[in-house]
Amino acid sequence: MKRVAAIDCGTNSIRLLVADADPATGELKDLDRRMQIVRLGQGVDRTGRLAPEALERTFAACREYAAVIKGLGAEQVRFVATSASRDAENRDDFVRGVVDILGVEPEVITGDQEAEFSFNGATKELTGRGDLERPFLVVDIGGGSTEFVLGDGSVRAARSVDVGCVRMTERHLVHEGAISDPPTEGQIAAIKADVATALDRAEETVPLREAATLVGLAGSVTTVAAIALGLDHYESEAIHHSRISLAQVREITDRLLSSTHAERAAIPVMHPGRVDVIAAGALVLLSIMERTGAAEVVVSEHDILDGIAWSLAG
Repeated sequence: MKRVAAIDCGTNSIRLLVADADPATGELKDLDRRMQIVRLGQGVDRTGRLAPEALERTFAACREYAAVIKGLGAEQVRFVATSASRDAENRDDFVRGVVDILGVEPEVITGDQEAEFSFNGATKELTGRGDLERPFLVVDIGGGSTEFVLGDGSVRAARSVDVGCVRMTERHLVHEGAISDPPTEGQIAAIKADVATALDRAEETVPLREAATLVGLAGSVTTVAAIALGLDHYESEAIHHSRISLAQVREITDRLLSSTHAERAAIPVMHPGRVDVIAAGALVLLSIMERTGAAEVVVSEHDILDGIAWSLAG
């Protein structure tokens, strides 16, 4: 048994997992799993730079995580940074800040590496289940990018495309400095067109329609699932491995796209940091399901974070 700490810093959120990993049994026992919305990717699509206030929010979360890691006595720490920090001109400022606080250098990984971690984290528990057909298509809808990974036990094909809930919101739903509330039909059509182009690119590498089971990861997917399940508060155990139909995803997406900020914020399971970006995230999920022909999505709370933890346990 090995005690490890994994940090996943994406475009919208930064998450920590401290766990005891047993490679012999394949068991990953959570000791602490937490998330903060820091919006590191604020404005990156437009400016190409990480905003000072976004960096400070992220560093504040890192200080909290450093205390947790020290308190639990993790033997090894791995910090993985994804889409926003890949794209930013001033990513060296980010790297220096993380090293100062946590003592480890963030690995600004490629989209393909991100995809492999996501696949391993999401499917390790699913491989022994007889009720799910293979191959699996793991789809990780992040803030700045979406990863597609097809595999059965191991990765067959993977592709990362620059479509995510934050990027689509900032690119298409902001008018005169404010997010449209609710978005117009033209804005929704623009997102759909962007996602369709991204799916075309993904299909150049990953045969999306060969998937027998669609596995969905990350906050946009888990929030849609929580709404579909009618939860009055966010319950990770209820959401994990839930199966949400195409009809449910379509109904929830339509509802989110036609609602105001106040109406979305009033949904009991809605994290405050997702209120402005959830409609775009749900639309990305719906577009993927329609393209792949998936009748349902199997929702996983285990994702890239778990994959990072397993990479330390070998």
